[in-house]
Amino acid sequence: MQGFFTFLQQNPYLLLFFVVGLAVWIGRANIKGYGLGMVAGAIVVGAALSVTASLYGVKLELNNFAKSLFYYLFMYGVGLRVGPSFVNSLKGDGLKFCVLAVVSSVLGLALVVLGAKLFALPPGAAGGMLAGSQTMSAAIGSAEQAITSGVVKLPAGVKPEDATGMIALSYGITYIWGTVGIILICKYLPRWWGVDAKAAAKQYEAEFGVRDLEGGGLTGFRQFGLRAYRLENQAQVGMSIAKFRLSNPEYRIVNVSRGGEQLGADPDLVLNKGDIVALGGATAHLTEKMGLIGPEVADAKTLGIPLDQAEILVTNKAVVGRTFESFRGEAMAGQLQVTKVERGGVPFPAGLKTELQRMDIVSVVGLKSAVNELAEMWGRVARTNTATDLLTLAAGMILGLLIGMISFPAFGASIGLGNAGGLLLSGVIVSSVVSRLRFFGNTPNAARNVLEDLGLVVFVAIVGVNAGAGLLAQLTGALALKIFIVGFIACTIPPFIVWAIGYHVFKINPAVLMGGVAGARSHSGPCREAAVEIQSSVPWIGFPVAYAVSGILLTVFGYFAMLLAQ
Repeated sequence: MQGFFTFLQQNPYLLLFFVVGLAVWIGRANIKGYGLGMVAGAIVVGAALSVTASLYGVKLELNNFAKSLFYYLFMYGVGLRVGPSFVNSLKGDGLKFCVLAVVSSVLGLALVVLGAKLFALPPGAAGGMLAGSQTMSAAIGSAEQAITSGVVKLPAGVKPEDATGMIALSYGITYIWGTVGIILICKYLPRWWGVDAKAAAKQYEAEFGVRDLEGGGLTGFRQFGLRAYRLENQAQVGMSIAKFRLSNPEYRIVNVSRGGEQLGADPDLVLNKGDIVALGGATAHLTEKMGLIGPEVADAKTLGIPLDQAEILVTNKAVVGRTFESFRGEAMAGQLQVTKVERGGVPFPAGLKTELQRMDIVSVVGLKSAVNELAEMWGRVARTNTATDLLTLAAGMILGLLIGMISFPAFGASIGLGNAGGLLLSGVIVSSVVSRLRFFGNTPNAARNVLEDLGLVVFVAIVGVNAGAGLLAQLTGALALKIFIVGFIACTIPPFIVWAIGYHVFKINPAVLMGGVAGARSHSGPCREAAVEIQSSVPWIGFPVAYAVSGILLTVFGYFAMLLAQ
């Protein structure tokens, strides 16, 4: 084994991706849906490998420059993702969920700091407990930055690597309950409160026409359809397409074939007997008025209409705040179908009365002309594009690093956002600007996901490897118990406070509030479990805004946890 660890020591790149690969593999394992995930897996694998190597007299260590670089890329990627949702949270109903996220994050920070002081925990414990109990792995980086920047004054005899190791140790001890605890709380909070969340969800669905996104496996049912009919009903002969639409608003004629010639669907086109009419509409409507036009026919040419699918990015201020229902009167309304809506980077169960927000991504399929017309009206088509605007990426990184240099005196030291906080803010700024300057600064979701996923898992893997060797010297049973107790309290209390405020003060629908509580902890797992529990997608409505706000706050609070606990 010594030879194996010596080989890893001499080949740091191989060591790094060996840890990352193992972490991803272990992270995929789960018991009844619960698992570590690749990020927690990275710190466990890295630390375990390093500790084992130290028993054979081999010290494993990875470059700190690489660690910082990957963390900075991750922070910038987070800013790009949450920026639009963060901006939207500062107005309208989003303010309620913004408040819930602030309350949860501040309470988590306060409880961790008080616990660290009460139990006189070693330097680094506060940052690790915050990251683990609030399941915000990114807070590890900001906590470590407080050490490397010199803001946190370490006691005599305590080295920076000791404090960094304590961050990793505290994170590992508190992360398990931080994950499982918030899932159980979000899932059963309404029941403990004596509230029927399932009934509240049904009421919300009926009121706002929300579709269910859960259990959306492949089925034979299609909500919309396109069929061809031969016009034989004398009542429709001589009628223009525009007049037909006025009489039958639930249908759309998308093509007419006459004598083998495709005539299209101009509103002024007059229907003649024997025409083959391509009729689109909801499946339920297509089966209601049988014989409205005539017998159904299998005419491949009439139905062979070029279709298009696209993701439309909502940027036009004129349509923000309008409901989906309000567009029913538009000419293209019956020529396309909305298949999915994303808000804040997560699927959003939109209904007819859902209001559009800036930076919503609406997936549609339909006639190419209709898709282009809708895109022009709402914003722009965000078609799949593998090219990343590297100039914007470089400029955004430079801006973030410059912001990170800004500091001011406080707590007897020079305080600032630092590089990580500056890059997070820069990402928010860039994503907001790009949403207005439509074709500037393209960063595809896949590229942004690489920044986030690879950046964080590599950073945490290096933290685990570098901290592992000193963990055995610091870990005792009493210390582990104290850290777990503080983490347990910091994880458990805030969700109850957030629920009480949301339910009693803001009067938020309980089903929506379940997602708000999960979002306030910046964790999608509890929201998913809550949706399954009440058999509804309504909890996802309360998730995006709180998720974006808490993601930013908890990431930065790792730094302040270290600062306030010293």
